[in-house]
Amino acid sequence: MLAGAGVAVVAFAVLGTVSALWENPFFVRMTPVSGWETGLLGATSALLGLYVAVKRAACSNATASVGGLLGFLGVACPICNKVLLFVFGSELLLVYFEPIRIYVAAVGAGAVSLAVIYELQQIRSIKVSSVLNSGKQWPAQP
Repeated sequence: MLAGAGVAVVAFAVLGTVSALWENPFFVRMTPVSGWETGLLGATSALLGLYVAVKRAACSNATASVGGLLGFLGVACPICNKVLLFVFGSELLLVYFEPIRIYVAAVGAGAVSLAVIYELQQIRSIKVSSVLNSGKQWPAQP
């Protein structure tokens, strides 16, 4: 649980600073923050921390990674993102990506949520199967 909390705090601080959601001496944002970015970054960071806390093997790493990447791209300034700017150009980013950017962040948070749900289901099924294999009686459901 401590590792998960650490990941959540570090992800929020680093990604928020890099995407310049708050004023900092390292990065300057060229497009205004609309208000949803900080909340979505908080949700994505908390979900990444929860994922690290419940993670087992490498079963849902790809889903969590894609979710984290989409979450970052969704909250980051499209003009400040040099990779996106190089690949697509500023006009394309401002005309097509900027209007859907917040939805990209929401899809990223959803992908990390799916990874967390998958891991929690796997943990639950392991506990259920271990109880069934131990010969103990399963408590009756009311």
